[in-house]
Amino acid sequence: MVDAVGFTQRLRQQFHAARDEWLTFLQSWLRAPHHIGAIAPSSRFLARAIAKQVDLSGTDPIVELGAGTGNVTKALLHWGIPAERLIVVERDKLLCQLLHRRFPNLKIIEGDAADLRALLAPMGVTRLSAVVSSLPLLAMPRNVRRAIVDEAFALLGEDGHYVQFTYGLGKLLGEEADLHGTREAFVLLNLPPASVWRFRQH
Repeated sequence: MVDAVGFTQRLRQQFHAARDEWLTFLQSWLRAPHHIGAIAPSSRFLARAIAKQVDLSGTDPIVELGAGTGNVTKALLHWGIPAERLIVVERDKLLCQLLHRRFPNLKIIEGDAADLRALLAPMGVTRLSAVVSSLPLLAMPRNVRRAIVDEAFALLGEDGHYVQFTYGLGKLLGEEADLHGTREAFVLLNLPPASVWRFRQH
């Protein structure tokens, strides 16, 4: 009987968590659909494919940009990234509040990825092992997209890598001649299907 009660409680908690995630996502999308750039939170399959692109051997911090409802965040932690190494950046206030509820022990910053160095400076972070991005880069003006990429690679240096997923079919960030990108995965089990890219400097 105790097990049945515990199982029911877990199901109730999972239902409330899923409802909270979708309602927050919908509210944020309705307020600023051009900032969200997706019609649904990332699936666990896409989140896992993204997380697998991150090298666990480094010691410098890892930053996640545009964490949304936190599905990729969860996958990064499950992949083996210690919570103390992960820094989450999200500019939407409602999504930030959701992330704080889901991950009370993580460092979560409300801010714009185009100001990444300034956001991390108060924490004393001047170098990163990796940047993982769920930002809708292809929907952004080219100058904004370039500012975000430049900020990231100013902290990544030559050894770091930038992981980005996209719904587009063409080569992502193809106009950035100083970057080398490879498509590492294509995930059908996502709405819509998505490609996962990994970039490094030449």
